[in-house]
Amino acid sequence: MKKTEIRIIDETLREGMQHRGIVFSPDQARTVLEFQAALGMDICQAGYPPAHVSEQDKLKQLIHHARKRGFTTRIAAMGRACPEDADILAQTGTMDFHLHAHVRQEDWNKEPGRIFETVAASVERIRKHCPGACISLAILDMGRTDSGFLSKAARYLIKELSIDILSLPDTSGIMGPNQIHETILPISRLANGSGTRLSIHCHNDLGMASANTVMGVTAGATVVEASVLGLGERNGLADLYTTARVLKDQGYALGLNLEDVDTFKAYYQYIDTICKDQTGHALLTYNTPFFGAGVKTHVAGTHGGAGFGISREQRFFINVLCGKKLVNQYLDQHGIACDPMAINAVTREIKNSSARLGRRLEKDEIQAIAAACSKGNDIDTTGRMK
Repeated sequence: MKKTEIRIIDETLREGMQHRGIVFSPDQARTVLEFQAALGMDICQAGYPPAHVSEQDKLKQLIHHARKRGFTTRIAAMGRACPEDADILAQTGTMDFHLHAHVRQEDWNKEPGRIFETVAASVERIRKHCPGACISLAILDMGRTDSGFLSKAARYLIKELSIDILSLPDTSGIMGPNQIHETILPISRLANGSGTRLSIHCHNDLGMASANTVMGVTAGATVVEASVLGLGERNGLADLYTTARVLKDQGYALGLNLEDVDTFKAYYQYIDTICKDQTGHALLTYNTPFFGAGVKTHVAGTHGGAGFGISREQRFFINVLCGKKLVNQYLDQHGIACDPMAINAVTREIKNSSARLGRRLEKDEIQAIAAACSKGNDIDTTGRMK
């Protein structure tokens, strides 16, 4: 069976500027694009030109740089689904128009042709002046929209306007994975064979963005919107690497080079440095999935030996929960000599000492216990050899 092809939209530059007001300089934006191109990113959502002339200039520079370097990564610009913004986007030279439209609840009972009149005019304008352009339209907030109206709107945009990409955002970040799947599945059936791709854009207010994105793909979305470290408005979006990694591990086809972990790590560190410089807070931390050290640290022996994460070696922290397997791994890693016949005694004494002290043990303490037990010496309850 042919694997489903998933395209990735990296929104680090555009949505990233909604993370505590970060502003990417033209040089920083160019460096981000170079990372994306090196990793085989499909689309770079590079900015919001209608907001300011500086955003327009940034888009123009990135598009020129991409053409000059022969990058395959496409440069997308975002704006409102109105003719004025469509014209501004067109002036940047982009061929990827990412538009957004919001529909008021009081308009849900109207006919789609009336509701989306401005959208239709914008689409027509783009197709007339930029033939061959890819048009993406983001509508509504899935979690706060009546399912009947959402279905009616999707049918119109897919069947009547033939939108290239219909983006379905969980703008408020209030949905769970099952809700995402139940919402997108009927729309994906509607879009099947139409030429319209569905895109999933999830916010992380409840910590579900990456999981919701994966569920959106299993329901039929074939475009993923994500960012480095989940950078974005409020609590951010789906994380780029981990979401893509899960999808690839589940058999989906991605053009993204997930095996180039060193370049990905450098990309994440670069964005993290910008975040820390401008906000005073780093996002790349001990418990960052995959790139943080936490995925390679162990206390309970049953968890030892995991093959995930970027850390070069596992780290073991020894306390009352340890077993002899983990103790053996710790001793081997630190080159601590121990009589194999004494490992049960060493483990027992480590547990006793950890319980008595109320903390994990350090290397010198474990080394002393190993040495004492290997010589057949006992350790009293104060930790001193008898």
